[in-house]
Amino acid sequence: MTSPSEDPPAPGFDSQDESEAAKAADAAVRRELVECHRDFLAFLRRRLGSPHDAEDVLQEFIARALERSKDLRDIQSVRGWLSRILATTLVDHHRRAARRKDSPRDPADLEELAVAPDVEVDTAVCFCLYRLLPTLKAEYSELIWRIDLLGEPRDRVAVTLGLTLNNVNVRLHRGRRTLRLRLEEICLTCPQHGFLDCQCEEGEHIRQIRARRTAAG
Repeated sequence: MTSPSEDPPAPGFDSQDESEAAKAADAAVRRELVECHRDFLAFLRRRLGSPHDAEDVLQEFIARALERSKDLRDIQSVRGWLSRILATTLVDHHRRAARRKDSPRDPADLEELAVAPDVEVDTAVCFCLYRLLPTLKAEYSELIWRIDLLGEPRDRVAVTLGLTLNNVNVRLHRGRRTLRLRLEEICLTCPQHGFLDCQCEEGEHIRQIRARRTAAG
């Protein structure tokens, strides 16, 4: 029996706490996604010198990453894979700009850029992943951090975590899949106000970009 000096627990107290915790977690994830979007957009704005060009390239990069996610193999790192996609997206953007009559740049000058290492791109991708990893389960984020970003051998990671190599491979696969979904969520964010249900000018601009790409097939 409950002692007269003790108040009985309030009905639904635990479920209410869990609901509040879930809301806080959801808000934290959304905040990280918006901030990551802003960080990527800020990098591209610095790189390209044009807010609209930066938005175009960011949306194209994310669209390419999502379309090609099935091509990501275990032998490749997420960071290196995304860096190559971003680098080629930037080169394609510069090539399109160079083809315009008023451009002083020769498209032939861009041929070697697609394969040349780009430290700024690598850093931007790494920072983006760093911001996204806290939104994943710890068991996923640690594996992506150690294997994909730091380059640790899988067998060594398995030993230190007390897992089998097969368990590590399965968790890494699931973590990468979750990371892909996080990237998709970034693609649905407005850099100023969050998700694209807002009606601001930038949100509308991003919607138009995505609509054009969808129509183009």
